[in-house]
Amino acid sequence: MSDDESAEEQSEEAGEDVPAPDVSAEDLDARLDEAADALEAAETEADLDDVEETLDDVEADLEAASLPEPDEEDEDAEDPREQLESRLSDLRDDVDAQRGPYAEDVVSAIEDAQSTLRDTRWTEDGEADLPSVVSEFADAAGDALDADLTVAPGTTDSDELAESLDAAVDAVEDAGLDADDDADTIAALIEATDALADGLEAAEEWDDLETHEQLRAQGFYDPLGHYKDFPVELAALKEWETRGNVEMVLLALDSLQSEFMEEHCLNALIRMNDDDAFEAMHERAQKRDQPAIEALGTMAADDAVETLVEYVDSDSNPQLQKVVFKALGRIGHSDAVQPLANKLVMENDEVRPFAARALGLIGDTRAVDPLADAAADDDSDSVRAAALWALRQIGTEAALEAAAEYTDESVFIVQTEAQKACDALDAGSDAEPEAAA
Repeated sequence: MSDDESAEEQSEEAGEDVPAPDVSAEDLDARLDEAADALEAAETEADLDDVEETLDDVEADLEAASLPEPDEEDEDAEDPREQLESRLSDLRDDVDAQRGPYAEDVVSAIEDAQSTLRDTRWTEDGEADLPSVVSEFADAAGDALDADLTVAPGTTDSDELAESLDAAVDAVEDAGLDADDDADTIAALIEATDALADGLEAAEEWDDLETHEQLRAQGFYDPLGHYKDFPVELAALKEWETRGNVEMVLLALDSLQSEFMEEHCLNALIRMNDDDAFEAMHERAQKRDQPAIEALGTMAADDAVETLVEYVDSDSNPQLQKVVFKALGRIGHSDAVQPLANKLVMENDEVRPFAARALGLIGDTRAVDPLADAAADDDSDSVRAAALWALRQIGTEAALEAAAEYTDESVFIVQTEAQKACDALDAGSDAEPEAAA
């Protein structure tokens, strides 16, 4: 050990600051020039390791060096530290780019192909192309590794073809290939995996088809036998509804991305209103799909109430609340009364009327007192009018009397609802003697 190194270690042990190395930007730049030349001449992984070690040394000296700061008043002045750091980073990237390829790169490429085979939905034509693509790879990889990787004859299923590639993965891993000594073998394997990826890319996937091609392949247009009706999709939809085929209606709903067809598909499911239609709409409602929630309301689907009640408190999504409240009102289940009544005092005065009207549609007398309180105390005239409307829908004497108290209101919409309640009470009292007679 040199005297300088010994003194430096003693200073460090004593907790003293070690002086910055006496190195200039020019020295560091020259060393990077040497590293760049060495990188250009590198032929093996060991050569690249030497270059990387040189870069590590330069980086350490650069971090410790005391280099001049750029003149702040000179906008064109360059920071020598930033320049050196940038050049150092570029050289490291060049080292990484020059390394390999390695056996693990081959394994990774094969595993990517396996995932593609398993996860892709192929067309019939695409499935027909897969066996030859995989077999050609297996033959090429087998030649490179001097191994028998032949795919079993008759293997056509994409999952089975993916599984057949396990043999190639095992063969590559067992070969213990070295990036330098076995460079030619690895290069041949990389070429084979590239061809495998290209072949899978060329095979026709389901997503490559246009929507009408997908529908035709699944038999959506089969009932028509011709295409002169317009739009042909609507004609086919009506035929499937007539036949009671919910699956085909759902296929159209999922495939045809237009508001026009969505409306017709949902209306068809509402009219069909069987277990399959309910399950399909309920599944979508569980994902907060608003058209599906509307459909469940129109279908008066009692079995959906538990799901919809969970969304009543979605104050961060007022549009969803409005749709849910309307649906619960149409369904008319008593389990929704208390959750909806609780929303009569929520902050959003654009949503509160929907809660009131839903309670009116349900018609449960438990809602009379909360609605009467809303009519008396709410700051929004729209909410008060909606509460009076709801009381009229409930229609009991107590409900009508609570609504009729506001006939002298100056607000027209409130007065109108109160007067209708008053008229209903009068009609009821006039009818009593006739009924008794």
